[in-house]
Amino acid sequence: MAAPGFERVPISEQEASVRAKNFDEVCLGYTEEEAVLEASRCLNCKNPRCVQGCPVNIDIPGFIMALKEQNFKGAYDKISESSALPAVCGRVCPQETQCEALCIRGVKGDAVSIGKLERYTADRAREEGIKPHTDCAPNGHKIAVIGSGPAGLTCAGDLARLGYDVTIFEALHEAGGVLTYGIPEFRLPKDTVVAAEIENVKALGVKIETNVVIGKSVTIDELMEDEGFEAVFIGSGAGLPMFMKIPGENAKGVFSANEYLTRNNLMKAFREDSDTPIFRPAKVAVVGGGNVAMDAARTALRLGAEVTIVYRRSEAELPARVEEVHHAKEEGIKFELLTNPIEILEDDDHNVRAMKCIRMELGEPDASGRRRPVPVEGSEFELETNAVIMALGTSPNPLIASTTEGLDTNKWKCIVASEENGQTSKAGVFAGGDAVTGAATVILAMGAGKAAAKGIDEYIKSKQ
Repeated sequence: MAAPGFERVPISEQEASVRAKNFDEVCLGYTEEEAVLEASRCLNCKNPRCVQGCPVNIDIPGFIMALKEQNFKGAYDKISESSALPAVCGRVCPQETQCEALCIRGVKGDAVSIGKLERYTADRAREEGIKPHTDCAPNGHKIAVIGSGPAGLTCAGDLARLGYDVTIFEALHEAGGVLTYGIPEFRLPKDTVVAAEIENVKALGVKIETNVVIGKSVTIDELMEDEGFEAVFIGSGAGLPMFMKIPGENAKGVFSANEYLTRNNLMKAFREDSDTPIFRPAKVAVVGGGNVAMDAARTALRLGAEVTIVYRRSEAELPARVEEVHHAKEEGIKFELLTNPIEILEDDDHNVRAMKCIRMELGEPDASGRRRPVPVEGSEFELETNAVIMALGTSPNPLIASTTEGLDTNKWKCIVASEENGQTSKAGVFAGGDAVTGAATVILAMGAGKAAAKGIDEYIKSKQ
């Protein structure tokens, strides 16, 4: 293999024509030789800007240098100092806008493939049985964590390392949050990758109780007043789907992306032997342009549909990762850009038969900084489809806030919490991730969980 240079070492993937018909992971990962060669491209900067771009502050040069020296355990230990979910982050984090965006190598060539190296390190550790350090001396304090997604797992893991007795309460029957119900198998395998990362957190002493709906099964006030938890972290995510409120949205065959992906990922509807099969239409329209829209579209494709993504802005404004858009196109998914739905059309039995759309053009920038899409008069047309999946974003379920006295929320029903330490308006209650920001990325949720763990530790110590 050639010496390292300006271009990153390419990584193997399933052929598009093959992967479009299965749910196996698209990216096949580096071999040892490829990983060591790519690691050798790292300049080991004295002022590593890449670390500044990582929401959980992984010592990126440190783990890459260990990898370069084929010290695989050392590389994993270095990552584990900061991250509880390296095999997940190596697969789904938007490194291209974070750590890799700041890599010095990227100034005159390709940035070091930090994400793929993190994935290789974590996968190798799992295959060889290498575990994170679990020597945590108990400190006698009990903490409750609500939600077992990336924010909750990170917060719980960090607190456990500090000696806290941590219990995670999960509403669903399986742990993992969005990692389990939201992200498809072809991007993030559940039985291997997600399950192993959760087991590593449990190995730190963290307990996970499933089928506990906070606000119904038990309230936060009861956890603190009756069950002896001295602080609570809310990492319940944002699972309440948004809709367009257009005519026909109640037709049979209209799904939220949340429901559609949960049925496929958590309930395994993609399997022939599934107990909860899902509608498999011939044509599917997915409304939205984020990563969730790409996940829903690529899932529908694998279930046998002809799929079209409908997005009201241009490709330059697509919020999804470039890699996900590229993969969707390779697999044959169509894009109707600068297009907005205005009505879902039904047949006599109230099934979806088409979606009425209008062409858009970009006007002046809106509050998000992106140019506002404006309808083009007289450009209406019908897009034939048998199902519509709405992937327009999500907001937090209001149940927790509505059943917790003294917990402030904003106009979007998100919990108000300090960005610095996660402290909410209620003493001893902290929050972070999508429950605070609305739908965002896995790594940002992890960063919030890490900040809250530090805040909780400082809060407990201040009371002693």
